[in-house]
Amino acid sequence: MKKIFAIIIIFLVFASCTKLEDLNKNIKDPTTVSGESLFTGAQKNLFDQMVSSNVNFNITRLIDQYWTETTYTDESNYDLVDRTIPDHHWDVLYRDVLMDLKESAKVIEATTYLNDASPAVKTARLKVVDVLAVYAWSILVESFGNIPYSEALDVTKLTPKYDDGLTIYKDLISRLSTDIAAIGAVSGSVIDGDNMYGGEAASWVKFANSLKLRMGMLLSKADLTYAKGIVEEAVSGGVFTSNGDNARLVYLSSQPNTNPIYNDLVASQRHDFVPANTIVDMMNTLSDPRRPYYFTLIDTSTVQGVVKLAYVGGVYGASNDFTLYSHVADKIQEPTFEALILDYAEVEFLLAEGVGREFAITGTAEEHYNKAISASIIYWGGTQGEADVYLANPDVAYTTAAGTYLEKIGKQFWLALYNRGLESWTEWRFLDAPVLTAPPDALSALPIRYTYPTKEQTLNGANYSAASTALGEDGDAVTTHLFWDKP
Repeated sequence: MKKIFAIIIIFLVFASCTKLEDLNKNIKDPTTVSGESLFTGAQKNLFDQMVSSNVNFNITRLIDQYWTETTYTDESNYDLVDRTIPDHHWDVLYRDVLMDLKESAKVIEATTYLNDASPAVKTARLKVVDVLAVYAWSILVESFGNIPYSEALDVTKLTPKYDDGLTIYKDLISRLSTDIAAIGAVSGSVIDGDNMYGGEAASWVKFANSLKLRMGMLLSKADLTYAKGIVEEAVSGGVFTSNGDNARLVYLSSQPNTNPIYNDLVASQRHDFVPANTIVDMMNTLSDPRRPYYFTLIDTSTVQGVVKLAYVGGVYGASNDFTLYSHVADKIQEPTFEALILDYAEVEFLLAEGVGREFAITGTAEEHYNKAISASIIYWGGTQGEADVYLANPDVAYTTAAGTYLEKIGKQFWLALYNRGLESWTEWRFLDAPVLTAPPDALSALPIRYTYPTKEQTLNGANYSAASTALGEDGDAVTTHLFWDKP
């Protein structure tokens, strides 16, 4: 009897402990995260990094001379180190985008989807994830050059080697080709949680081909024959044909899902930036119809009682009084303002450049140039009539504007990429137009790459040193030309 009683007591104690442990479980939260949720998060992190104006994360609007600073001018004068800006850029893309996309693909691969009509749908789902990863990888290569790739994202390799930038870039393009074929084999929506295209396969094929076009064109200096083949493949596969194809993310009205620019310029209640005179003066000279969508008017009255409004940019690189200059347009500062990572205007400028390089592309360089400018003006809120007037300006018209075809395209490309700092920085470095001048107090010439994160020097020293040497020229410096930007 005593034994039976003891057994009962032990059972009750065990049962009680089990119930107590259960009290520590949060039954309202899922124990696993879906692959689609990881994809959604990575996508937003990517857009946030690309569109951010926070001086800790992305200063390319300052490097591009679209904006300049008011009180603190360090970043306008190319101080990348004090705020460890390259470190943040590196961390976000590797940790918050690429690692999450890797995990997303891993979870999707292990998940059984009851509503999939065929294995091809699941394959397409995985390839959509890979297309976004290719985009993120391309930004890293374009920013730094040689980077960890083949040994990256592996938690067992704490000191990954750096791979050759050109080799990585060509591998990424090869991945895109495979992705395009797989996604193009299905139709309809193939992935939930996609805030760019709602998972629509046809839209992702267009995006992947347009990205392939951009990457192929960027290799024109490094390997012209290869670039020609890739560009022509991309165009024949189907690229963007209207603003409706733009790769965009629409932000929400409440934080933390508002546009980062709203967070940086409005919610922060800081007045750190004004448009730079570099772009404002150029657009004033050209009577550019996009000015009211880019900047605000400022009262420049010199006589009491007389109101005289104009677009006035702050002196680039200098300290500027926020009250005396135009500001970033109100539309851009709205919490719901959408972000772009690739658009139709960009595609048309690339096609114009491709025709100029004598690639097999239908249409003339002038036709694509005109379509690009029109697409940009209309996207921002202008009309085709305004675009036609602008294109008739002898300083804008393709046949009469000054410079080589690359200088003409580069100048208008730069104007169209306003508010897309990282992409503009890449195209400006590649096309060498327009001519931008470093301010008098700049710490260096205009940066043409990001330096490697400072922590790489201490945590991955041997591989960092080898990568720096492999870059040539000045090594790990902002003035070293990358493989795709050789003069």
